[in-house]
Amino acid sequence: MDFIDELRSLATRISNTKNIIQTEEATKNAMVMPFIQLLGYNVFDPLEVTPELVADIGTKKGEKVDYAILRDGKPIILFECKKSGGDLNVNHAAQLFRYFHVTEARFGVLTNGLMYRFFTDLEQPNKMDEKPFFEFNILDFRDQDVEELKKFAKSAFDVGVILTTANELKYTRLIRNILGEWMTNPSDDFVKLVCADLLAGKRFTPALKEQFSSITKRAFQLLIGDLINDRLKVAMTPEVTSSVQSVMINEPTASPEPVAVVDTKEIVTTPEEIEAFHIIKSVLRDSISSKRIFMRDAQSYCAVLLDDNNRKPICRLRFNNVEKLVLGLFNGKEEEKVSLADVDDIYQFTDRLKATLASYN
Repeated sequence: MDFIDELRSLATRISNTKNIIQTEEATKNAMVMPFIQLLGYNVFDPLEVTPELVADIGTKKGEKVDYAILRDGKPIILFECKKSGGDLNVNHAAQLFRYFHVTEARFGVLTNGLMYRFFTDLEQPNKMDEKPFFEFNILDFRDQDVEELKKFAKSAFDVGVILTTANELKYTRLIRNILGEWMTNPSDDFVKLVCADLLAGKRFTPALKEQFSSITKRAFQLLIGDLINDRLKVAMTPEVTSSVQSVMINEPTASPEPVAVVDTKEIVTTPEEIEAFHIIKSVLRDSISSKRIFMRDAQSYCAVLLDDNNRKPICRLRFNNVEKLVLGLFNGKEEEKVSLADVDDIYQFTDRLKATLASYN
């Protein structure tokens, strides 16, 4: 099982049990230990993962940090745990701060089993920063987050590599927060700056400020919307198949279909296909996370797949002829084509779609 599949499996289990986990100890056992194990560290080997690491710090005796990941007998990552859903205010990480100062570990993790906040010493050497450089939410992560998390896995762990990107991650997050604030509540100085050329020397009066603040917010929304649409088009057309490869009724689909070189400009994802894709995700969301449902557009049809795996087709959208919408449904390895009067007719086949999805479990 791939790393991301293991993450999804753990996320599903945590999502189903988080509400019944009420204590810090239960959080460690059911959430944090499996997470550390997923990173490739043996939680049952005290030479690799030491629970309740004890060290005397000044006048404080018997101080403990919840987990320490070791390499060659020395801590490399420290974990401080709170109960599931608990507050992760940095003020609640006093032990993590103290241990970071007296050990050789360069990374500290504050977690409540759902959110993992990664700290290092970018501001002052050997003193843990007050703000994390990376955050990972086990119930809501992106591919980019997974790539960053992989750097902490046992097989890839390299202090230099992580520190090289830590500074960039930290300031990227801070700048993103500033941009997000400008999008929802642009400051007067920002509005004045972006509109300076448009105002052509006019005085920035309160009336103009109010007018252009609203316009600036709207412009941001349109820009983000356009970027999202562009990304969706790319995401929906990762692979291309030739029209001569389209399957006929009752054709086996267990093996990957041959791929032909086709000019991607010939492929257009239509509004009807996008609408159908969202309908399918909607009717299946009570059975599976919508993040596991993908679309691949081709010349002959759009394939809707489980886990972006062409061996797990949920259905096919044969909408190239908008005058005749055809939905390809699967019963085992066989495809049945049914005509639709309208895209909304897909709702009539909810049970069939769910049955196909269940067949892959």
